[in-house]
Amino acid sequence: MAAGAIPHFHNDGGYATIEIGVTEFMCMGANPPFDHPHVFLDMGDDTESVCPYCSTLFRYNPSLRPDQTLPEGCAYLDHAA
Repeated sequence: MAAGAIPHFHNDGGYATIEIGVTEFMCMGANPPFDHPHVFLDMGDDTESVCPYCSTLFRYNPSLRPDQTLPEGCAYLDHAA
């Protein structure tokens, strides 16, 4: 993940809630080619946000790095970059 890039998260596992270490991010639903439009979400002062496309609840967890998630493996890493 490049410095300053907006982290992208996917929910291939169909989890109801994903904990993330950032408050500004993109939800992409599932990995390509099954992704939905990549939606920018900003939690602002809140600690939770729901994706309007896939209804995944994202919860901010300050103990996680920007590329970590709980459950593990929901951060999208673009291997083409």
